[in-house]
Amino acid sequence: MKFTLIALSLLSSASADVLSLTPDNVDSLNGKAAFIKFFAPWCGHCKSMAGDWIKLADEMSDNDGVIIAEADCTSDDIGSICSDNGVEGFPTLKYGDIGALTDYQGGRDYESLFEFTKENVKPGCSPARLEICDDAEKANIQKYMDMSPDEISKIIAEVDAVIEAEDQKLADSVKDLSAKYEVMVDAFETQQTAKKEEVDYKLVKAVFGIKSPKKAKAAGDDDDDDYDPDDEDDDDDIMPLSGDDDDDDDDDDDEADY
Repeated sequence: MKFTLIALSLLSSASADVLSLTPDNVDSLNGKAAFIKFFAPWCGHCKSMAGDWIKLADEMSDNDGVIIAEADCTSDDIGSICSDNGVEGFPTLKYGDIGALTDYQGGRDYESLFEFTKENVKPGCSPARLEICDDAEKANIQKYMDMSPDEISKIIAEVDAVIEAEDQKLADSVKDLSAKYEVMVDAFETQQTAKKEEVDYKLVKAVFGIKSPKKAKAAGDDDDDDYDPDDEDDDDDIMPLSGDDDDDDDDDDDEADY
């Protein structure tokens, strides 16, 4: 019991570097590079990688520009954080600017997570980090900063509408293909069944099983082993040597003459 309490205490202490996201603190990620694990407490894969996620957060704790975070998508206090980021399964890992996260597709072991974080999870140019933007990036940001919230919302809505329409188009296409596939399968099975019924396929196979040469051989067809002088079809018949007395007599005569 004492050991368990110590282990839990160490785990709790180690996980202090993993930021648990809520609507109250999510804005603290602005201007920083985030690596976020979206999870559910009952998810087995989430539990399996929990230790490595804590280790990653501890390793990156001295880097002020990188935040290792997690979001419990089943929590009553999570708000719209998971839905805003398109989370549909667990665990889902995303990285980058909190306003435009990118899906992580790599391994979930510590080595893979650490190497990816070291090479890819870095603060980038953003409205909150203008100091690391070049002139072209600053000009592009300023173009949108000069717009009103309504203008920006309209642009976002237009892009979202295109995405939704394309998603629906894909779903309709898949549905249409599924229907065509079902028709093809039905036609294929109908043709097979009709042909089998036409020749009484099961009966034909049963008769063939009885009349098959292999079946006859297994049943004891020994014509190839026994000599039958009346068997004209036996190509492999061999005259028994035990009855061949003429050659023996000739040999005896040859020896006597010599």
